[in-house]
Parts: sequence; C-alpha cells; structure tokens
Amino acid sequence: MLTIPSEFVLATRLTDSEMLSEIAVMLFQKEKLTLGQASRLAGMPQYKFQLELASRDIPVHYGVEEYREDLETMKSLGL
Repeated sequence: MLTIPSEFVLATRLTDSEMLSEIAVMLFQKEKLTLGQASRLAGMPQYKFQLELASRDIPVHYGVEEYREDLETMKSLGL
C-alpha cells in the first residue's frame, strides 16, 4: 500500500478522491493502467471516467485487455 505524506496531499489542496482521480488519469494516460483499472482506482464507473478523460482531451485507447475486462464484468453482471 502506498502512503503519501500529508504535507504533499495538503499542498495540492485536493480531496482524497480528487487525488486518486488525478493519479488514475495520469497512469491511464501513460498506459500504465487499463481503462477498467484506472476507473476503479478513481472510484468511478467506466463511463464517468471516460467523460473525465474526454473533458481533458485524453483519448481512450481501448485494447484487447480492456475488452476482456468488459466481457468479464458483463458476465459477472449476468448480461
């Protein structure tokens, strides 16, 4: 588990959820996390995370891994 010293968190003036969102966006943009992983880290549904990316003009790269994750999610939801 990663711990960020409070002095750095306070300096950003972001809430915990905003901080996680920023980290998720950055890691997605650098292709370190898939869309599904990044949206889970940000604590939001994929469609909402995609809207956040779009508001920042960040393209969604949707690859095979994301497709597999989506299939598994749909199966688990009985869709």
